[in-house]
Amino acid sequence: MEYVRLGSTGLKVSRVCLGMMSYGTSRWRDWVLDPEDAEPVVRRAVEQGVTFFDTADMYSDGASEEVTGKLLRDLFAQRDDYVLATKVYNPMGDGPNDRGLSRKHILAGIDASLRRLGTDHVDLYQIHRWDYETPIEETMAALHDVVRAGKARYIGASSMWAWQFAKAQHVAATNGWTPFVAMQNHYNLAYREEEREMIPLCLDQGVGVIPWSPLARGMLAGGRGRSTTRAGSDEYARLLYAEAAAADDAVVDAVVTVAQRREVPPAQIALAWLMRQPAVTAPIVGATKLGQIDDAVAAANLTLSDEEATELEFPYRPHQISGHS
Repeated sequence: MEYVRLGSTGLKVSRVCLGMMSYGTSRWRDWVLDPEDAEPVVRRAVEQGVTFFDTADMYSDGASEEVTGKLLRDLFAQRDDYVLATKVYNPMGDGPNDRGLSRKHILAGIDASLRRLGTDHVDLYQIHRWDYETPIEETMAALHDVVRAGKARYIGASSMWAWQFAKAQHVAATNGWTPFVAMQNHYNLAYREEEREMIPLCLDQGVGVIPWSPLARGMLAGGRGRSTTRAGSDEYARLLYAEAAAADDAVVDAVVTVAQRREVPPAQIALAWLMRQPAVTAPIVGATKLGQIDDAVAAANLTLSDEEATELEFPYRPHQISGHS
């Protein structure tokens, strides 16, 4: 496993980040693994050198953080051996202050996440989405205080417009507050709209990009039309990828063609393409099977030629912006 800096920070992370949304309780989503089924998959990732793990308070209504914390405590000798990320924004209760990015919710949210994770700090605390009801000055001040209190080492953001991210960074710089060091955005071979503004912005500002849905909910693993538990119940995937279906099929065909020539699974090709993109530190890979871990790790060691990259990119057609909500 290769270990690289997260953007321009000194923090080293594995080239693959394991997304922990897949682990928690199957009562939340039927494709989520319960703890006893999650353990072998997470163990395989750790055995192969993965040290970067991403979860969120709202995954499995908090159970993902609980499972994540326990598994990592069991699988690593000490806390500093891994990099732990979580997120705040989405509703965690029925009250009017149980959501969003107000000072009240952020300070309550980090404490609740730390209790569930069973640790005194996270390495990366991220805002899950942009809060249109809270001034960004309030949000950035609260996040700065979380870092100053030692409850987070760094802060990051997730899908939003580039102008919003730039505004947040400007507010932090103007006030001497902690800036975002990572952007967790929607980015893969089937959705490349981030290349217009967000990726160049992150490159210019030294922000590490850790894309979510790197395999387009399994589509880029050759799964277009495949019947799986998640495919049958993932309404969000249909929202993200219903549009431009014909163009997406052409992208999948290109991935499959290159994979066949290389004699590797399509998932390895799609992930290898993403890892060669400027600013990308580590894709966030979801895995419910041991082989998915193996593919992700193998992709980190697979180098595509410029000609192969061009072949993979050529079928792409512009999409409407998705993933910001």
